[in-house]
Amino acid sequence: MARRYNGLSFYQRKKLISSEKISEAASWIFIVALAVLLAFFLVFTLGMRTTVIGTSMETSLHNGQVVFLNRVVYNILQPSRGDVIAFRPNGNVNAHYSVKRVIAVPGDTVQIMNGVLYLNGEPQDEMFDDQIADAGVAEDLMKLGEDEYFVMGDNCNSSEDSRSVNLGNIKKEYIVGKVWFHMAGGDDGIGRVK
Repeated sequence: MARRYNGLSFYQRKKLISSEKISEAASWIFIVALAVLLAFFLVFTLGMRTTVIGTSMETSLHNGQVVFLNRVVYNILQPSRGDVIAFRPNGNVNAHYSVKRVIAVPGDTVQIMNGVLYLNGEPQDEMFDDQIADAGVAEDLMKLGEDEYFVMGDNCNSSEDSRSVNLGNIKKEYIVGKVWFHMAGGDDGIGRVK
């Protein structure tokens, strides 16, 4: 009885690389490339980064710290009290972005008396660690217009902000974005802004 040989002969070797495997690899390469392009698109259109200049935001943010901005959020929502924002001082496109905290929003009243900030007639004692040494233009009661925001640095006695005649209240059109994340202590970690 003749023995049947079921193995592959030299001329009938199975293909190691099939057209199906090539097609699957090509689809994975396409998906990865598309994901990388989408990530670059999102980073460069929706977000951006800038650097904090000066000590006005200490202890929250420090001089030279890199912060990441969400540039889209204020196209949908309005800035809120407590938000940390980046804006162009007086709308000057050539100036470095300034980073400050929103203290008052359109329609609010602001006044600084005896080193204490009054927001809508209520004292805000817990907002700053120190008494406010210079009331600036907020010495007199001021009511914000419908497109104005009153901003201050967390380190209120070392900050040029809305109390200054040079800067004044910030118009919404000057706001670049909301500070979203920051590099902690320079570049050794990432943290959310409070």
